[in-house]
Parts: sequence; C-alpha cells; structure tokens
Amino acid sequence: MQVNWTQKTKARFPVEKAPAIAANGMVVSNNPLGSSAGAELLAAGGNAVDAAVASLFTLTVVEPMMVGIFGAGMSTIRLSDGSHHCINNYSRAPAAASPDMFQPVSDTWPDYQEVAGRDNDIGVLSVGVPGSLKGWCEALEKYGRCSLEEVLQPAIRHASLGFRTTLYLHEIVSKVAADIARFPETAKTYLPGGNPIQPGDRVIQGEYADILQLIAKRGPDVLYTGELGAIAADYIQREGGTLTREDIGNYRTVHGDVIKGSYRGFEIIGPAPPSAGGVQIVEMLNILEAFDIAGMGFGTAESIHLLAEILKLGFEDRRAFTGDPDFVTVPTARLVSDEYAAQRRALIDLNTARSFDNSFSNESNHTTHVTTADADGNVVAATHTLHSAFGSKATVPGTGMLLNNTMYIFDPHPGFANSIAAGKRMTSSMSPVIVEQGGKPVMALGSVGGTRIFPSVFQAIVNVLDHGMTAQEAVEAPRIWTQGDGLALESGVSDQILAELRSLGHSPETLKIIGAGMNMIRFDGARMIGASCWRADGAPVGIGGGMARKGIRFDV
Repeated sequence: MQVNWTQKTKARFPVEKAPAIAANGMVVSNNPLGSSAGAELLAAGGNAVDAAVASLFTLTVVEPMMVGIFGAGMSTIRLSDGSHHCINNYSRAPAAASPDMFQPVSDTWPDYQEVAGRDNDIGVLSVGVPGSLKGWCEALEKYGRCSLEEVLQPAIRHASLGFRTTLYLHEIVSKVAADIARFPETAKTYLPGGNPIQPGDRVIQGEYADILQLIAKRGPDVLYTGELGAIAADYIQREGGTLTREDIGNYRTVHGDVIKGSYRGFEIIGPAPPSAGGVQIVEMLNILEAFDIAGMGFGTAESIHLLAEILKLGFEDRRAFTGDPDFVTVPTARLVSDEYAAQRRALIDLNTARSFDNSFSNESNHTTHVTTADADGNVVAATHTLHSAFGSKATVPGTGMLLNNTMYIFDPHPGFANSIAAGKRMTSSMSPVIVEQGGKPVMALGSVGGTRIFPSVFQAIVNVLDHGMTAQEAVEAPRIWTQGDGLALESGVSDQILAELRSLGHSPETLKIIGAGMNMIRFDGARMIGASCWRADGAPVGIGGGMARKGIRFDV
C-alpha cells in the first residue's frame, strides 16, 4: 500500500489491518494462533503473564522460524500493584567460547559480521546457551496464576494436530531452503520431498509435541539438568559444537531492574543492558525532547533528518558502551541522563547530515514479540528469538527442537563491548517497552527486526506521543532506519522529500520493509486497543463480555 508520508497535521494513514478493542484482556502476537492461545488462558481465568507464556509456547509451534524453547529473549512486566520487573533470559556464550573463535572475513560493512564458513550463523558452532524455556517457566511460577501444564495445552494441540502453513511461513522457508536442506531433521518438516512447505499445507510436529508433553509433566529441568539437555548437548558435541551439558545446567536467568526514563510527561520503562533497547530508546527520546518534532510534521525532510541524526547517536553509543554488565562497564546512568542528552544533542545540525565513526552492528530480523494485558492491570511486553530464521537450522534428532544461532549476535572481532567471552550475554536490540503516565499504563509495545527493533519502537512511541497517531497507525506507519552508512525509508516517500534529504547530505534509498512485525496495546480508560502491523502475520485477540451479573439466580 502506498502511503503519503508527509503530514503537517495530526497524522492519519490508511491502515491495512483492523485493531481489536476489549475490556477484560488483550493478546497481540505475530500469529493468530499465538494470540488465540494467550486469549484462551485469559478466558480460563489466567492473567497477562499466563497469556504471554501460553502465546510464546504456541509460537514455537506455529511461528517456528522465529522462536523456540532453545532460544533467547527478555520480558518487561508490569504487575497490578504498579511494580515493574524484567526477566532477561538471553543466551550466553558456552564456556569454551573465546574472542577469536571465529575468523572474520572483513573489518568493514557490509561483511563485518561474517566469518569463514558462516560458522557463527549456520550449524552447531553458532549455538548459544538457551534461556527461553527457563525464563518463561520462571515468569509463570513467579507472576502467573496457571500451571505449566495448563499454559502448554494450546502449543501441544497445534503440534500434535497440526496447523496450516501461512504464506509468510512459506516465503521464509523458501528464502532459507538451501541452508535448511543441510539438516535432514529440519528438512523433513519444512522441506517435504525437497520442496518448501506450501501455503495451506498442514504441519504436524509429533516429536516436538512429545517434548512439550514431557516439559508439561517434568518442568524446565528436563532441559537444564535432565535428558533433553543431555541429548541436545551430545548432538552438538558430535557435530563439532562447543556447547556442553554443563553449559546448559549452569545457565541462570537475570531478574533485574528495568530502565526508566521520562519523555514529555510520560514514563518509559524497558529492559536493562545487555539489551540496547531500554537505554538507547530513553537516550534518544531525551535528545529528541528539546525539539518540536510534532511541529515539523510526520515524514517531512526536516523530521526525517532529525530522527536519522538521533539514530546515528544511538548506534554510536550502543557499540561503544552496551554489553553484558558482568563483563564490561556500561555507564547506564550517564547514558540516560539529561546532561548526556544535551552533550549529544549539541552534535546535531538541522541543516547538515553528520559524518560519524563506524557504529555498525548486525542482528537477524527473525524474532517474535508478544504484548498482553489483563483487566487487573498486569501488562507484559515480551520479545524472544532463535535469532536467524530457524536459528542455526539444526534440529536435535528425535525432538523436533530447533537450536538457536545467537552466537552470531556477538561482534566476531575481539576488543569491543560486544565481543565474545566465555559465559557472556550478547547485546540485543530487543525493546519490550511499557509507557505510563501518572502510574497508569498508556501503551505497551515491541517489535522484531534485529538492529531495526529499537529504532522502530522509538519511532512508534514518537508516532503516538508527538504525532497523535492511533495504535494501528503507529505500528503501520512508514519507518526510517540508519546506522550512518545510508538512510533507508519505507516505500511511499516522494521524490521531492528524497531530493531535500540529499540536499541535507543524506544518501536515501527506499525499501519495501524496514524491520518486521510490531505489536502494541494502547490503554484508553477501561478499554484496551490491540494493534499489529502488516509486516508479519500479527493479530490482536481481545476478551470482552464477562461473567453473569452478581446476585442473579436462574431457576431451572
């Protein structure tokens, strides 16, 4: 759909999807079956945490290219008492990992992240220690109402009975078919007869259904200290990987504080390092707050230029400072301070694009995000991944369990904040964010798309708070992105705007898509408005209605 970018008044865009509106609960994920699974738990009396975990487990079945129990991620949680919590279950490097374990092919972009043999991307050397299963189960145990067995039922059902392949899944399988073909256990499910599964084909994952049943009965220890972890580690070792049983058994999540900042009277709450999401979004909003971007209008050359210059600053600071705080000193308080924002803001020239030092980083677009809320005030924003599409492409024989390739997220060059070290967590752009005002939630959102995630979430917040967009408009509106090597804009920008950007010193190009699916819940009094964008199979599912009126008796 072609969109008229430039809006000097409050933005109103033609949107492709419809939002959902409800009062008793909302689930927004990147697949309708994932959203329905969360809504099923809400309808059964569960809370937003139960809904998020049920949705994530189901997405491992119906969106298998994006997320898995052997994956990684993080969740920002707001409880009904107003407290905020972050569970970081991101991957760690195995104990045998080292800064020079891969051989980079280049020190410059665009091949900076690539290594000889693609060993950090494809196959078992790319596998980091998994955190997803442990993180989801801990969230459920600490903050949920339902049992693990209850929340797993939708996922088990779809794995055992099957689901219909969407066009989106088919296209992603087609793009990585050559890599999948190297792994027979993965190919048998997604390349039947040697060809990509077709839209409408039923995908049945019987072995994976059995694994989910085992987890329902035995809990996460079946992976972390039990036979499932042993089977996975032994397979990885046989195939030449570094991950061991001890690595899996020693894994611990991090239950940490959230990052908080303020923007135009709203509170921004997100994950702490090693996520770049919370810190960089707060930093960039601090820089932006001194400018009247609403007066500039959405999609004008003036506002695009300003956002691009702020994104450059965010990426520079991400590469310079953001890493695992157990290994590097991350000056978080400084990065999110008003004083630092003023220093960085002084580098912006509204008339000229700034040159900058190399700030490149790279992450896969293939991730998933879930946003949930219930009528009691519990809210969850959760972003999780296998990293690339289908992760390492390797499936542990006999389990249906795909393995991550999160080692690719590390900088393969030694000497940087995000360089490899044994036991280290890699930096991520994940940005599960909650926005509040006066202690009440205003919106909760997150996106997928690798290094495009925190720029996309940043822009969506600006779309709502500055440009007055609705939730649906905010997630679907055209995006920009730059790390400084050029300026990418989603299709629809006019030739005149492109010419004006060139006159400011940018090298703009238009792309069909920047980043990927975004999911948001807006809160409007008692109403919850769920929205998902056109960039993925996302769908909001809300719970309306309610129980019978109190005191009513029925004669039978």
